[in-house]
Amino acid sequence: MPKSRGPLARRFVQRVPGLIIECTMHELSVTQSILDIACRHAQEADAERIVRIHLVIGDLSSIVDDSVQFYFDFISKDSLAEGAELVFRRIPIELRCRACGHQWNPPDSGWQCPNCGQLQADAITGREFFVESIEVE
Repeated sequence: MPKSRGPLARRFVQRVPGLIIECTMHELSVTQSILDIACRHAQEADAERIVRIHLVIGDLSSIVDDSVQFYFDFISKDSLAEGAELVFRRIPIELRCRACGHQWNPPDSGWQCPNCGQLQADAITGREFFVESIEVE
């Protein structure tokens, strides 16, 4: 489940028998942007429909795949993208130590450099979020 983004964060809860999916409104605006980009490019290509949208998402981006999929299925109705498949490609976090230059993929928690022990690291990858490609007919 997504983490809270503060007391002013709007939340949307979808109830599914035996399951509750909690989504923030952040994913709704992100998903609307994905749909707008895909539809604009499909129209420019005189496409009849969008079959597949390939997304690249870094692990630091705070984007929840299931939330994007849920919103996409809802907001794409009656558009060129209705029924399109979303394909998610995750980019892992890679860090570079500012002290010694060592690069590594951190474990689930803690960004301490395994080479020198410093806690001064820059993210090289993991912040990505973009539409990589769109398949149309």
